[in-house]
Parts: sequence; structure tokens; C-alpha cells
Amino acid sequence: MTYDTGFVVDGRISHERSDPALVRRELAVIRDDLHCNAVHITGGDPDRLEQAAAAAAALGLEVWFSPYPLESEPEEILALFRDCAERAERLRREGATVVFVAGVELSVMNRGFLPGDSPEERVALLLSRPGGPAEAMGELGARVNAFLRDAAAAVRERFGGRLTYAAIQFEQVDWTPFDIVTYELIRSAEVADRFRDGVRTLAQGPKPLAITGFGTAAYQGAGDRGGRVLDVVEHDPETRAPVRLNGVYERDEEGQAAYLDELLEIFDTEGVDSAFVYLFALAGYPHRPDGDPRDDLDRAGLGIVKLLEGGRGQAYPDMDWEPKAAFAAVARRYGR
Repeated sequence: MTYDTGFVVDGRISHERSDPALVRRELAVIRDDLHCNAVHITGGDPDRLEQAAAAAAALGLEVWFSPYPLESEPEEILALFRDCAERAERLRREGATVVFVAGVELSVMNRGFLPGDSPEERVALLLSRPGGPAEAMGELGARVNAFLRDAAAAVRERFGGRLTYAAIQFEQVDWTPFDIVTYELIRSAEVADRFRDGVRTLAQGPKPLAITGFGTAAYQGAGDRGGRVLDVVEHDPETRAPVRLNGVYERDEEGQAAYLDELLEIFDTEGVDSAFVYLFALAGYPHRPDGDPRDDLDRAGLGIVKLLEGGRGQAYPDMDWEPKAAFAAVARRYGR
């Protein structure tokens, strides 16, 4: 399971839910009720990452320590990795099983790899380059791999455990510096007919295969959109915080549950070593069942729990969220 501790962009963090007791309680739910044995802990604040990682390790979970830089320059990313590698190594030396994840989708989520001022603009410019996307991706791969060699060296100077990077396939990563091959792999309608074969091919490589970043939202048709699932959200032009949906989208929790169940079945049967559902809870996307359905941001939220505003859940009366149908689907799958 992926557990978010807060994304940091230009000094702003995506949520304030950093109470250590709350973090421990949610990680215990992930272990005991979802039957997970590993957790992918992501975020941009090293203190929060370390706090959550220590809580997960105390519960006996394998920790994938994953600093997630956003809109950072390469040198800023390396500084974050050096800091986090030292923290992850302290935890590992205390007896925890720790995998260090040296970033996620760095080329589109950060500056210095592709032109453009946002992930959407970077991808659009990459695909529309006059020389053709193949040539552009080849050049991107060279830049990404040069950076990843430096990043791997910097992390290994400070961290003695296994190392990976959560890649997009078009980054053309050279996996030589890493112990585990990890892809952000999302199924859309366009690739659904060949998705299983693609997973099988990736799993036949010489190193263990992990899949991160897969998930979808709880509105009708979300699973067909793949990586475009959040395109239905309007954002504040200054803070980039989600504001409302751009139309009325019918809630479909069963569709989200079926999507995750199908992908987990594929990963389980086609040789994937590790798979991390994205994600437990997505801050900033509260469930608003009353009023205008366009204000119910949870319909577009990828969390398997829905965040409540000013109230407590029924299934977990001490928590400010309620499980979605996807929560039960994941629990059944992992419980087997």
C-alpha cells in the first residue's frame, strides 16, 4: 500500500495530517485490516517520512522509503536524497527491512529534464517535438540515466539496503545501478488488451519487478482514463490545490474496487515481486455527499478511503475517514 505523508511544492505541503498517533493508527489498519506486509511511504518532508517509516517498521512492515520531489531542480533532488538516505540507513541499522526509492517519475514531475512549467506541459512538449517522440525520448533517457547514476551513487554512500527508482517506461531507465526494477504502471482503455502481456514481459527480467502508482478514482469510467484520471479536477491557479470537479461524474466505488482487484490479480499471476496500491488516502479530496456533486472531490480521489469533513467514520469511529468499496476489495485480495 502507498501511504502519503504530504507532497511539497514551492514550500507548501499538501496536508497537515501529521499527528504521530494518527499515522501509527492508519499504518496498523494497513497491516491488520488490509493485510499488507509492505508500505510505500511517500512525501516531500524528510521528518514526516522518517516518522512514518519508523512507525511502519515498529509494526513489522517492510518499508519502501520514498522521497517524492516535485518541481525541484536536480541539485535539490540530490540534497533531498542524501538527507533521506541517512535517515533510511538509521532505520535499517535498527533492524527494519528498508528499500530506498530514489524518486518517482522525476523527468515529468521536476525541472531540469524536460522543457515546460508543469507535468502536463512537459509531456505535451515531449510528444509533440518536431523530431518525433522517439528521438525526444532517447535524449530524455540519456539525461535521466546520467542523473540516476549520480543519485544511486549518492544514496549508496549513505544507505546499505536495496535501492530502486519508480520509473515511467518512456524514461528508458538503465537498471544497472539498482537492485529492483520499479515501474509506475497504470492501465487505461487504450492498453487494456495488452496490459497483462506487458506485465509478463517486464517480470521476465533478471531483477525483481515492483509496480507502484497504479490506482484509479471512484467515478464512472475512471479506470479507462489511466493516467488522465485527475483531468476532471479544477485547481486553484496559484496554489494548484483541487477546487472542484469540472462536471458531474457519477460515483462508482465498485468500479474502483474492480479495477484494483483485476490489476492485483494480474500482478500476482504474472510474476510481479511487489505491488503497491496507490493509495490509502489522498489529502485535499474530501467526500462531500450533500450539495453539488461537482464539490464531491472524493469522486476523483484515488484513495481507498474517503476523507470526511468535520466528522468521524462509522467503520472506524476514531478516524476521520470511511472505507470505500476498494478498501474491502484490497483486503480480500491480500487476505488470501
